[in-house]
Parts: sequence; C-alpha cells; structure tokens
Amino acid sequence: MAVNLVNVEQVSKVYGTRALLDGVSLGVSEGDRIGVVGRNGDGKTTLIRMLAKLEDADTGRVTHNGGLRLGVLTQHDSLDPAKTIRQEVIGDLADHEWAGSAKIRDVLTGLFGGLALPGFEHGLDTVIAPLSGGERRRIALAKLLIDEQDLIVLDEPTNHLDVEGISWLAGHLRTRRSALVCVTHDRWFLDQVCTRMWDVQRGTVHEYEGGYSDYVFARAERERIAATEESKRQNLMRKELAWLRRGAPARTSKPRYRIEAANELIADVPPPRDTSELMKFANARLGKTVFDLEDVTVQAGPKTLLTHLTWQLGPGDRVGLVGVNGAGKTSLLKALAEASRSQGDVQPAAGKVVVGKTVKLAYLSQEVAELNPNLRVLEAVQQVRDRVDLGKGREMTAGQLCEQFGFAKEKQWTPVGDLSGGERRRLQILRLLMDEPNVLFLDEPTNDLDIETLTQLEDLLDGWPGSMIVISHDRFFIERTTDKVMALLGDHALRMLPRGIDEYIERRQRMEEAATPASAAGSSAPKAAPAETVSPQAARAAKKELQKVERQLDKMSTRETALHAQIADNATDFEKVATLDAELRELVAERDVLEMRWLELAEDA
Repeated sequence: MAVNLVNVEQVSKVYGTRALLDGVSLGVSEGDRIGVVGRNGDGKTTLIRMLAKLEDADTGRVTHNGGLRLGVLTQHDSLDPAKTIRQEVIGDLADHEWAGSAKIRDVLTGLFGGLALPGFEHGLDTVIAPLSGGERRRIALAKLLIDEQDLIVLDEPTNHLDVEGISWLAGHLRTRRSALVCVTHDRWFLDQVCTRMWDVQRGTVHEYEGGYSDYVFARAERERIAATEESKRQNLMRKELAWLRRGAPARTSKPRYRIEAANELIADVPPPRDTSELMKFANARLGKTVFDLEDVTVQAGPKTLLTHLTWQLGPGDRVGLVGVNGAGKTSLLKALAEASRSQGDVQPAAGKVVVGKTVKLAYLSQEVAELNPNLRVLEAVQQVRDRVDLGKGREMTAGQLCEQFGFAKEKQWTPVGDLSGGERRRLQILRLLMDEPNVLFLDEPTNDLDIETLTQLEDLLDGWPGSMIVISHDRFFIERTTDKVMALLGDHALRMLPRGIDEYIERRQRMEEAATPASAAGSSAPKAAPAETVSPQAARAAKKELQKVERQLDKMSTRETALHAQIADNATDFEKVATLDAELRELVAERDVLEMRWLELAEDA
C-alpha cells in the first residue's frame, strides 16, 4: 500500500474579497505524478505553495509525513548570486566524484547540453549574479534534480527550456521514484509525465485519473452530464477532444473510458480545420506570392545564422518553426518582417526577399508591447477596430472577441495596468487579430497563457484564413495549429521535417552523438578509416536539390488535401471517385519516392 506523503485538509485561502481556495481536501501518496491545471489567477501556485508549506492557509491544515524529503522549484529561485554554478549544483564534490555519477552527468547533459556547460563562458565556474532569469531557472532545476527527494513540487518547470530540454525532462521525471506535483500549461508534457490531474476552478479542486488527454475527456463528459457550464466552454473542450481522438488517438494513456462514449461525444464535432476551404480563402486574400526567399543570408550582428536559404511561404501555409536556441528562428522572422514593413526595400545581408503586394503582416514578438496603463481592456481593443472579420463568414465585435479570450464583461473595464503578465499577453494577441492581418508571425505565443486560454486561441486560429509561422517550445500547440514543421538545426540551413517534432529530436540526438568525442581507443586498436568527405560544391548542389524536393512535397501535400476533398464531394459518383482515387494513389506513390530522395539528400546537405 502506497505511503501517504502529504495531507491537505479543509484548506481555504482568501485574497481581498476573493476566495482562491474554499475548503479543499487533497492527498499526495508515494508514486503519484500529479499535474495541476486551471486558469491564471485561480490559485494553482497558491495551492502548491501551501502543499509545500511555503505559504500558510487561512483555515484548515497541511501535514507532511515524518522525515519527508521535499524539493520545490518556485517561479523565483533562491540561488546565491555570489556563488558559482559548481557551488550551487555540485557542492563540495570533487570532479572525479560527480563525474562518476550517472545521475549528475544525465542532469547536466539534459539541461545544459554537456558536462562542460557549453552555453556558459566559464562552464561550472560561472558566477550566477550576471546570468539571465532563464539561465538561473535551469540551474535551480538542475540543483533540485540532482538531489534525492520523496516528493518534488514544480511550478512551470518547462519555462525557458527548448523542445529537447522539455523532452529530456519528461523522460527523466518518468524514471524517478519521487512523487511529483507539477503546475504547467504544456499539455504534451502533462500527457507524458502525469497519471493524475488536479483542475483548480472557482475555489475548488476537481481530481481526474490519467494524463491530460484523459482529463479532457473526463471533464467534457462531466460537464455534458451536469449541464452546468456555458455552451462555449463545452464546445471548446469537445473540439479539443475531437483533435485528440482523431489527430493522435494514441495520446490517451490508458483505456479507462469507453471508446464508444468518446466517439458519441464528438460525433457532431467537425474536424479542427477545413484545410481546403481555408486554402481557397487564403488564395483570394493573399494572391500567389506571400514571401519568396532567394539565396538569403540572415545575420544577427556579426554572427551568420542562415546561408543560401531559398524558401517559399505560400498562401494558407501554416508552418511550425523549431530549432536550437541561437539558431536564428526569431532573426528569420525579423528579417521577413523588416522586408514586409519596407515593402521589399530593406533586404537581408545577402540574397533577396520578395514580399507579396497584398501581404498584411501581424508580428507577435516575445516582448509584451507597452500599452497605456490607464486604458480599459475594451478601449485598448477598440483602439484597433470595433469589429473583426475572422473568415468563413465569422464576424465579431471587440467585446465578443474579448469574451472569447477570457475577458468577461466586468473584466473588460479593468485598467490595463492592473492586468497580470498572462492577461497582457492575451490582450496583445487580441489586438493583433483585431487588425485583420492575412499573415501571422507568432514568436512563443504560449508564454504566460493558461491551458483554457490556449484552447481558445487554437479555436480562433483553426478558422483563420491566412499564412502563419509559429515559433514555440509547446509541442502540443505546434501540432495543433500548424500543418508542417521546419527546423533550424544550427547548421545554417532550414529543413523540412515530414515527421514533425519527433524527427527533430531524433536528428538532434544523432548530431549530438556525432559531435561527442569517441573514447580514447587502446594503443593496439586499429585506426578507423577516415570518413568520406563531401566536397563543398556537392554539398551546395545537394542543398539546392533538397530545397527543390521540399517545394515539390509541399505542392503534393496541397494536392492530396484537395483530392480528399473532391472524393468527399463526389461520394455518390462512383466513376468520378474511382478516377480521383487512382490519381490519389499515383500521387502517394510519387510522394513516397520523393520522401526517400529527401532523406538521402538530407544526409549530404
């Protein structure tokens, strides 16, 4: 029988006139891996701080098992700025002691990319004081994970981690024996790590068995039966369930719920996006040219990030952009944005960017734009426009769009200066969409957004007709809102990934393994033959052919989508369907051959 580690009994917490938690009773036992979700401001962080006894409850009590070894990662670290990374993370261990520990080596490699901490000027001997908040947070996480605990409490552990770091952390936590309570908005991470969910809502906490996918189904079913929640929220939850069941059925971690019940619940929910319809609308609004890049070089100051880049962003393209930090993701978006603002007059260091005449770009940067703090939320939105056309016949007023983004009627009259960081981020996205752009650049749009707001944003983007590039470390958001994934692997090139982020992680692992020096061989061991090198001319030719193949694959993907739509439209015309089906089979066979060629070229480019 699992040992109970923490008991929370009838706990209440009030801020001002608002009850964040009202008579909550919970428990954490050995082996539990619990994900905590809920809207910003509903009390997630307050709950886990009281669970860890970092904050006192107004009423009720929290008890810990005797001798409980507890590790906590808060949103603000307690590192000593005068100390070095070595002193905070490794302590007094000699080099041969910590280097001989597989656990310490795994944590340092997973969080920092190597034992020498390549991102830090002096490695382990770097002083903490001048480091950024993201670097300090990774150090605090490493310090926590190297120790042994019975229970780990994590508040937004994926913040400031890239896709690879998040993937490593998920794998690491799955193998630890420690119990876990984790607040995060990263739904892929929740599905990978957690076996129970706590949903903090209006002062109470609802418990669910399973990971995030199971939670989505159980909550949608509970709300359907109870019929107490507003229809908008039910529809959003059902739509996300439809995505989980249709788009990636393997996400559901355990067969706890009847598949028939899930299918009945989503029977009348349309697919997240009508891709062919959106492509038609995008072509009408954008024309044939959006952004054409010809032999482009992108630089950030003296550093060259991308070279000889030939690429096309077409009407209706929805691209997820992933890559190692510093590879040039944000710099690429900035170069395209500058070319758009200047109508092609401002060009990158080399090459040419052609911008379509009808392009109207909205760029969400990582920095929250400053707004007049005395403006009300609704006034800040109405400054841009009173009504907005979202495509497919959908038109909304500023107030209606505010409500869809979580600003209820009373909240719309809150001064901007009183909003939290997450609420200001929501307002920034809202103002961008109100300007009716036809091209969107979103750089880390999920920062500071809770899961409910993310589903609302995804719902809006589902029907948004235009071209879009999304940079995000949130795998779920990338998969949910985009149709293809491109990667910057740190080799000055942009590559298409047919299998998405899973392929990106595999390729990065292969690159790291190739870069790791081989162990010194014995003196009697024969020397390996030198690897066959590819000439610069051959590599350049392979890169050009690779880009050509990628463009062909893009066109095939668009044609395949159109054929599926035509087959559905002519379902009763068997002769027409047979002709279309033959064309589809031929297209798929041709695509398979091209994909094999792409894989061959990717090795040489």
